[in-house]
Amino acid sequence: MRQFDRQYRFMADGFELGEATDPRQPMATRIRFSVEKCDTEAPNMASISLWNLSPSQLAILNEKDAKITLRAGYKDMMPLIFVGTVTYIFTELDGADRETAIEAVDGRVELRDTYCALSYAGQINSKKIIQDIAGEMGIVVNFSYNAEFYDFPNGFSFIGPGHTMLDKACDSSGLQWQIQNGILQIKNRNDTMTQNAFVLSPDSGLLHIPKKIILSPDGTTLDAEGAGAEARPGYEVEYLLNGAIGIGDFVRLESEQVEGYFRVHSVELMGDNHDGDWMCWARLMEV
Repeated sequence: MRQFDRQYRFMADGFELGEATDPRQPMATRIRFSVEKCDTEAPNMASISLWNLSPSQLAILNEKDAKITLRAGYKDMMPLIFVGTVTYIFTELDGADRETAIEAVDGRVELRDTYCALSYAGQINSKKIIQDIAGEMGIVVNFSYNAEFYDFPNGFSFIGPGHTMLDKACDSSGLQWQIQNGILQIKNRNDTMTQNAFVLSPDSGLLHIPKKIILSPDGTTLDAEGAGAEARPGYEVEYLLNGAIGIGDFVRLESEQVEGYFRVHSVELMGDNHDGDWMCWARLMEV
């Protein structure tokens, strides 16, 4: 069912879509998207379809390593939900229209092309190493509120892919790295980035009844009989599209069935501004 106040902005180098400026066409260019994010080092991915793009817009998206940005929400509230690099694009007829399907990956160029040759003499803190790797990648780095960093007492040197160096620097301190919307995030494993909690309730967009699940440390859903000591309880939830709730965020779930604090392990953001979904599906792990 069409929802009146759905809004989005899709941006690439040289053009922007989403704002309906022609009174004869009150609905913006049609978009359909699915963005998948997870609390792992694996990059986030997006599948986006756009209709009736111009030849110049298609030419921009077909350029090597074309960068795209997507914001979506309601009215003037459109949080950033994806930043990434186009990896695949294909246009085909959809009746009288043309549908362009786009696949994109968050952090693709930074992870693929960064090669580090860094060396430090004497004692060096792993936070400094991580900051230098982020500088080599050309991206901003954010650290969680409670991250602690190991001191290498006898120096540190490495030559190789940047992501491999990140693994070594983070493993030394028991930390985990991710790229979320083009930003390198460093946090404790199975923890949150901040202590600030989003309230997720029927009043703030929670849909249906949360479904109780059991998750392995890597987020795989388990049967109760197969759950090991490290398995953690959690819930699958659906809520109105809210890109402000991201991976590693702290959530207070409030419903008639369950109340408590959780962290976001994975989320899929789905939308179609003409028809269909405009919502999120997430797995929350108990803190």
